Order: sequence, then structure tokens, then C-alpha cells
Amino acid sequence: MSFAPRPAVQPWKRANNARRLQIILAAIVPVLLTALVVMTSGLDANLATIVVFLPLQILAAGLVGFRAYGRRGIGDALLVVVTIFLSAFVLVMLLSVFFSVLSEGSRTMSLQFLSQNNVYISNTTSLEYGGVANAILGTLLIVGITTIVAVPLGIAMAVYLTQSQSKLRGLVRTVTQALSGLPSVVSGLFVLSIIVTFGFTKSGIFGSLALFPLMLPTVARVAEEALKLVPSDLRLAALALGAPNYKAFFQVILPAAKSGLITALLLGLARVIGETAPLILTVNTNNGTSWDPFNGPMETLPAYVYGYLSSSFTSAHQRAWGGGLVLLILVAVLFGSARYLGRAKSMKSKPTKQKASK
Repeated sequence: MSFAPRPAVQPWKRANNARRLQIILAAIVPVLLTALVVMTSGLDANLATIVVFLPLQILAAGLVGFRAYGRRGIGDALLVVVTIFLSAFVLVMLLSVFFSVLSEGSRTMSLQFLSQNNVYISNTTSLEYGGVANAILGTLLIVGITTIVAVPLGIAMAVYLTQSQSKLRGLVRTVTQALSGLPSVVSGLFVLSIIVTFGFTKSGIFGSLALFPLMLPTVARVAEEALKLVPSDLRLAALALGAPNYKAFFQVILPAAKSGLITALLLGLARVIGETAPLILTVNTNNGTSWDPFNGPMETLPAYVYGYLSSSFTSAHQRAWGGGLVLLILVAVLFGSARYLGRAKSMKSKPTKQKASK
């Protein structure tokens, strides 16, 4: 009669009920004490979270860490509590902004709001008339022109920084990093000075020009990091098989970095699509619909939101909330479309590779 040996239990999997109880108490007791202080003293809940809850939580976590690991446990507990608290704070702020725009902007949403322009519409006009169709069109045209120019140039800069051995790479990288910190209003003022100096008329193309130095460094830096993550073995293998440098790049390295390049495109769009100051300085607003970005005024969603938000009428504020919600939806559609197209192409290439292996 033989008995199977009992499996060894790893030390890190052994349950420590006493320590679990201490952790649970360290998480619950500060919450209960903070709630008691708020109910008895009438202290604002937001202020109590910073003044009462956070110090109590740090103290409780420090005591548990000290009992478990000694002095080094205090620093670990402090780091965990502060990290979790700040992460939760940022998450609550983001969700608060999102649900505020969603709840307020949904009151304005209708088919006519998405399909009409604002000709003959004032700040006191009923929400049954007027819409953001002209602002959506203007935003797509201006941001589209910027994207068509900035994305290829940004990827080309990333290719130069990662594939070239030139001594000018340091200068190009320095200029790119300097542009990434350029305030948007400075870019708008620079383009405005060009308009005033040469006597041009404000139009959509100058708005695209003002957004260009804001989008370019974002695309270039993210694309550079994406190309750096491609293993050098792929390039060496392609060269070893006799492929020229340009074929090794376009057929091996570039497809391997495709997801990172799509991320660069998305981050570049996110950087410029909500910019307001450059567009206010370089593009005149237009209540009508304009298809020509090279001539005349043109409306954009950021300028639409800014214009109605600066009014003192409730209906104007409601239109601003609606414009903000449309801008969020537009960003979500662009991001989702880019991700879907990138994933669809990768899924199509998999069956081809499988057939070739067979």
C-alpha cells in the first residue's frame, strides 16, 4: 500500500489570517472614523477625505507594515497608500468629468442638433433649432489637414532617429523634445503674426498650420519609441537573407511596429483635436457651413464650445455641453476606427502566413 506524497506548500501561499484581519481593519477603521467626523462636526466630505481620512489611512497602514516587516514596512505601506489614493483621485476626477458631459450634453442631443448649422441662431434661441454640423465639418477638415502632413513627417523623423547613423540625430531629437513643450497659445500667436505681417485672411488652413507643431512632436516621439521596441534580430535576419536595407525596413520592421505607429497617430489626434486657443487666434468663427479651408471663416467644435460657454444664457450653456459631448463622441469614433482598421489588417495577414507555412 503506497501513499502519494503530499504536495509542498509554497511559503508565499500560506494564509496569514491575523495579517489579513489587520489589513482589513486598517482599510475600514479610517473610513468609519472619517464618516463619524463628517456626521458629528458637519465637515465637508471632500475636505475630510484630505484632512482626516488620508492621515488616518497612512497611520493605520504604517502600523500594519511595521508589525509585519519592521521599519522597512512603513515606507512600503506609505507608498502603497499614496499610490492607491492618487490613482483613485485621478479616476474619480476623470469619471466625474465624463459623466458631467454625458448627463448635461445628452439633453441637447437630437438629429437636428447633429445635422444643422447655426445660421440665424442666437444665444437665446430654443434648442430645437441650430446644431453643430458646421463645427463637426470644420474640425474634421482642419484636423485632417494637420494629420495628413504631421503623421508622415513625424514617422519619417522617427525613422531617421532610429535607422540613421548621422551626427545630426541629437539636434533633431532636441528640437523635437523642445516642440513637445510648446504652449498651444504660442503656436497660435506665431501663426497669427504671420497672418498680420503678410496681410492674409484668417482661414482653416492657418488653424491647421497652428496645430501642426503641436501634433508633430507627439507623433515623432511615440513612433520613435515604437520603432525602438522592434527587436534588432528581425532586421539582421532580413539582411542575412539578402534583403536590401529599405526592404528590410518596409517589409519587416515597419509591420512589426504597426500597433505602436497607430498609437502615435491616436495620441497625435488626442493632442490637437481639443485645442481651442490656436483656433480662436487663427480661424474666424462661422455660423454657416464652409467646405473650403483655404478661404473664409470656419467653425470648429472647440471654438463652438468656447463661444457658447462665455455667454450668460442657459440655452447657450446647454449648447456648449452638447458640443463637448459631440467632441468626445468624435474622438471615440476616430480612436475606435483606427484600432479596428489596424486589428482587421493584422487578422487578414494571419491566414496568409498559416497557408504559407503549410
